[in-house]
Amino acid sequence: MITEAALLAHAVRNNADWCAVMCRAHGLTGSFGPRAWTSPRRTPLYYPDAVTLTEDATAADLLSGIDRTAPGASVKDSHARLDLAAEGFRLLFDAQWIHRPAPGPRPAAEGWRPVRTAGELTAWALAWSTGDPDEAALFRPELLADPTTTIVAGYAADGRILGGAVLTESAGVTGVSNLFTADGVPPSYAWSGALAAAAPGLPVVGYESGDDLEAALAEGFETLGPLRVWLDA
Repeated sequence: MITEAALLAHAVRNNADWCAVMCRAHGLTGSFGPRAWTSPRRTPLYYPDAVTLTEDATAADLLSGIDRTAPGASVKDSHARLDLAAEGFRLLFDAQWIHRPAPGPRPAAEGWRPVRTAGELTAWALAWSTGDPDEAALFRPELLADPTTTIVAGYAADGRILGGAVLTESAGVTGVSNLFTADGVPPSYAWSGALAAAAPGLPVVGYESGDDLEAALAEGFETLGPLRVWLDA
């Protein structure tokens, strides 16, 4: 049986893998080192410029590989071990890594299916961003060609998107990110659709905070440990 420490390491690497996938979709190439992943060019909106991979990662492991020529770079301290205030950063938010045992084989949730085309992805991204075209532009068609990434959506009978999520299968786990529901739709709708689409036999991981964390815990997830995101002010 996998230990919580090992599961945390898998969750951290899986999330860094997803950050790298998003960067590649935008024509950016990051680097995986022994203790951190870094991008020498500014990453897309909402995605960190560096991610710690191990508990012993230092500020130097992160800051030496990112662009700080202007404010706005961000760092994900995956183990909440660093204090980057002395380096000119401010704490953006705290969150908790979460996990749930591997789901068994199950039929797809009613109305849920993978996003396959660029047009479907545009509709999904607009639903995720609540109609903001600049935020929706984050999700480029290149993501659909990545073998580790599955974007799923839940549809109403009239074709409206009621919820969605991104599933990243790597590091021996399935990571869930960018989970959302339309106004008035409970979070349980998105979690049920995402879990039904997750690969059988792999633990499901991610991170959440605030009300989103409470919703995940209500769906059977447990916490693995804290993380912090810092922003270069």
